[in-house]
Amino acid sequence: MKIIKRSGTEVAFDVRKIVNAIRKANAEVSEDNRLSDEQISRIAEKVTALAKDLNRAVNVEEIQDFVENQIMAERAFAVARKYITYRYTRTLVRNSNTTDAQILSLIECNNEEVKQENSNKNPTVNSVQRDYMAGEVSKDLTRRILLPRDVVEAHDEGLIHFHDADYFAQHMHNCDLVNLEDMLQNGTVISGTLIEKPHSFSTACNIATQIIAQVASSQYGGQSITLTHLAPFVQVSREKIAREVREELSGVTGVSEELIAEITEKRLRGEIRKGIQMIQYQVVTLLTTNGQAPFVTVFMYLNEARNEREKQDLALIIEETLRQRIQGVKNESGVWITPAFPKLIYVLEEDNIREGTKYWYLTQLSAKCTAKRMVPDYISEKKMLEYKVDKNGEGHCYTCMGCRSFLTPYVDENGKPKYYGRFNQGVVTINLVDVALSSGGDVEKFWKIFDERLELCYRALMCRHNRLKGTLSDAAPILWQYGALARLKKGEPIDKLLYGGYSTISLGYAGLYECTKYMTGKSHTDEEAKPFALSVMQYMNDKCKGWKAKENIDFSLYGTPLESTTYKFAKALQKRFGVIKGVTDKNYITNSYHVHVSEEIDAFTKLKFESDFQQLSPGGAISYVEVPNMQDNIPAVLSVMQFIYDNIMYAELNTKSDYCQVCGYDGEIRIVEEDGKLLWECPHCHNRDQSKMNVARRTCGYIGTQYWNQGRTQEIQDRVLHL
Repeated sequence: MKIIKRSGTEVAFDVRKIVNAIRKANAEVSEDNRLSDEQISRIAEKVTALAKDLNRAVNVEEIQDFVENQIMAERAFAVARKYITYRYTRTLVRNSNTTDAQILSLIECNNEEVKQENSNKNPTVNSVQRDYMAGEVSKDLTRRILLPRDVVEAHDEGLIHFHDADYFAQHMHNCDLVNLEDMLQNGTVISGTLIEKPHSFSTACNIATQIIAQVASSQYGGQSITLTHLAPFVQVSREKIAREVREELSGVTGVSEELIAEITEKRLRGEIRKGIQMIQYQVVTLLTTNGQAPFVTVFMYLNEARNEREKQDLALIIEETLRQRIQGVKNESGVWITPAFPKLIYVLEEDNIREGTKYWYLTQLSAKCTAKRMVPDYISEKKMLEYKVDKNGEGHCYTCMGCRSFLTPYVDENGKPKYYGRFNQGVVTINLVDVALSSGGDVEKFWKIFDERLELCYRALMCRHNRLKGTLSDAAPILWQYGALARLKKGEPIDKLLYGGYSTISLGYAGLYECTKYMTGKSHTDEEAKPFALSVMQYMNDKCKGWKAKENIDFSLYGTPLESTTYKFAKALQKRFGVIKGVTDKNYITNSYHVHVSEEIDAFTKLKFESDFQQLSPGGAISYVEVPNMQDNIPAVLSVMQFIYDNIMYAELNTKSDYCQVCGYDGEIRIVEEDGKLLWECPHCHNRDQSKMNVARRTCGYIGTQYWNQGRTQEIQDRVLHL
């Protein structure tokens, strides 16, 4: 059994330390108030059993809570007081400097919690460590100076989660839709260098990757680009190549225009191949100042094209993008594997959703890509046009900003819809499970506590907003001055972009399943329990609407893609309420509105059920179905995609894509348990060295490739197939 120290270092559990601590407190009280040796042994045994029952590495604070409770259970109150006083004194000493041990442990790669915080960051790399070091300093400043004490305490207790505190000290925002069209068509500036409009498709792709890297280093969330903004440069290259071909063949007699066009298109395909390859490999290999590859999403939407010529060129780009992703990228051993980025989103439309439609071949290719590489994910144009309706009553289809965060519809001063160049200010998430458990199952008390917690979230969100307020455009020129988000003047505040719906700010939520389970005794998939779950969702939407009217800020409800926080919330719930069957007996809580990962339900029923909740999560939502290896059953993948088109706005299929570098096994790497800890193991050669295997799993919308904490690993282990 493992223990996580306060510094984050993981060590072996040693019961003797518990015994010694109790004996020290015991020695400081009068003899008639002391515990006997038998009682001390009993306490130590009980604490050991409680720790083992959690089936995960336990932190020191939890162990000390167990010790306190067991001393009091023996009615040795004088000893308990001495023990509590000692803990308090040590806490005061530690709080005099909260960051040194954390930083030193992560530099030496001993900090287990930090190592497993982000499944796309390698904590052994210097650039990642530098980012984490800065993050520890930011968190310390945030806790001590920048946030109100009640918000910090609620975050620590797991009542809410104040996201990205490691970046809060700086004036940075969450995620955005990059206005690549403006930057490519009108020029931009990168690192003080003027970049003019490109004269070929491959150059446009090269500039796009530089923009992506710069944007990623200026904010902390995900970003999205659309291939539509690259499509006009296909025609630029076509005309350029045609001129070159004509020059080459100028002395040759009998050359027809058809031959020139044929040669041009062949070379153009090579140009497109080169450009897309550049994007894929640059994104995978880039390391931003955050110490990771950019969290970038690439959007593929045929109907976004402005004319038929551009649409056909966009189809060429989409086709090449899918073909290259199917191939994958080579790992250090030269084996083709699944990359985490860029994430791909493919829009299902009337002219690509059924056999016989013009672009059906792209949908078939997309299905093959999903079966092999887990992407693209799918947006239904049909459902999105229903859900995303602007003030003029018109529906719109557009990409999310990151893995699931959607902007709300917006019409500019000219009456035109605008999405690219907009952003999200940040997220605060409410733990719905804690609201339910705090109420003790009393419905009236539940809504009262819910109100109090939502008010706390509102104040925390206003802290995020006010931290951005007054930020000068000079803080991130690529974003605010050179077109990624705006063209503000030097020295101009970004404030006007924070109001009126131009940007959003997100109330996140997690654990709707467990909340409903505790309050009703049933899963929210049960017809008797579903109305309660929907009422919780509606209540949060109503709160966002009220805050928006009050502040002129676009508050929006967001289905939080918890990664490490799912484990944090679970531990906090177990500490506050103990282990409650079906509610807190896992080391994770369920993301957003999702059906519990262990619940037996078929893919179509799950998607149809979750569509009702997705509609009530306008600030961000995604649904998924867990499927086996589908590479030999593409018609089944296509059937799911067609169901998505008719029934739900945004969904994905989760497959597996693994490789063992020791024996060459390319099936599913399994999760096994040893000494209370979950480990990844090759079922063929039993290799457990994570540096010698490639495992890709979707954990919160993005694909993760650097492994996960124990809570998320258990969640992955518990997943059942839906197809």
